[in-house]
Amino acid sequence: MYAIGVLLAAPYLPRLAQQLGFARLAKGALIASGGLFLFFPLAPFLWIWFPLRAALGAASETLFVVSETWLNQLAGERNRGRMIAIYMTALSCGTAIGPAILTLVGREQSLAFIIGAAIALTACVILIVGRPHAAKPASEDIGNPFRYLKLAPVAVASSVLNAALEAAGLSLLPLYAVRLGWPEHSATLLLTVLLIGSILLQLPIGWLGDRMDRRGLLIALAAISALGALAWPLAFLHPWLAYPLLFLWGGAFVGIYTTTVVMLGEAYKGAELLSIYALLSIAWGIGALLGPLIAGIAMENSPHGLPVFAAIACGGFALFAGSREAIWK
Repeated sequence: MYAIGVLLAAPYLPRLAQQLGFARLAKGALIASGGLFLFFPLAPFLWIWFPLRAALGAASETLFVVSETWLNQLAGERNRGRMIAIYMTALSCGTAIGPAILTLVGREQSLAFIIGAAIALTACVILIVGRPHAAKPASEDIGNPFRYLKLAPVAVASSVLNAALEAAGLSLLPLYAVRLGWPEHSATLLLTVLLIGSILLQLPIGWLGDRMDRRGLLIALAAISALGALAWPLAFLHPWLAYPLLFLWGGAFVGIYTTTVVMLGEAYKGAELLSIYALLSIAWGIGALLGPLIAGIAMENSPHGLPVFAAIACGGFALFAGSREAIWK
């Protein structure tokens, strides 16, 4: 339902950003997210959670599109890699904090929803008090976002890849480890280590992106992710090898999207950037829908189906990105 909410909201985001501006739209999305969190424990019937979950997906995706477009407009060419890396580090921190909250308060408590609402509303207060530079969306005609499917196919593929493996990995990585004989606690710790890698390694990757050919870096990160996934079956036989491998793999994999966002800001401006992010949101929703399904089928047919799926996805992306004469054409 979260992905469906993303798919429903994405086509309207460029126009909303032009009408309301980045700051107002971001504040509205944060307030909506906080309110939706509070509705979950109050819902008298379970079926109400389905539209609430879709609405939360729409509000969250609004934040992604606004924040990435806004940040890319503010960033200069000399420091764009570092700024986007800081943003992706914060994003990975949020991804890691969510499961930690559930671990601390338990799944049966309404407190988790209250904490989620408090985080969203606190972010809104920070946005109001901090008064960040109010970059205005370009006023020119946006057109159909789908026309950028031909102009930026690598960026679209990167969004699908990121969503598919993020959704599948966060759900199925602990299960994969348990099936190989890992204790449940240790299997969950593997996911934590992966997330820590995705947090700590974005700044070095952003630094590299400011100092070398970004297309080459993108292809290298995808190739490293593919080879790393192929090494999972062997590495999972030894915890001392599995933990550092997943640490590095998490950083390299998230670095694919970090580098993509940097390259988008370098190649596109204004309304074009808004339209591309709307298209990437649709691609993200499709990836989030299909990723767990395909990975689940792979795991049903092979004990190592998850790493095989990850390796094929990352390797295919590396070949696709490398085959383009120009990265966005």
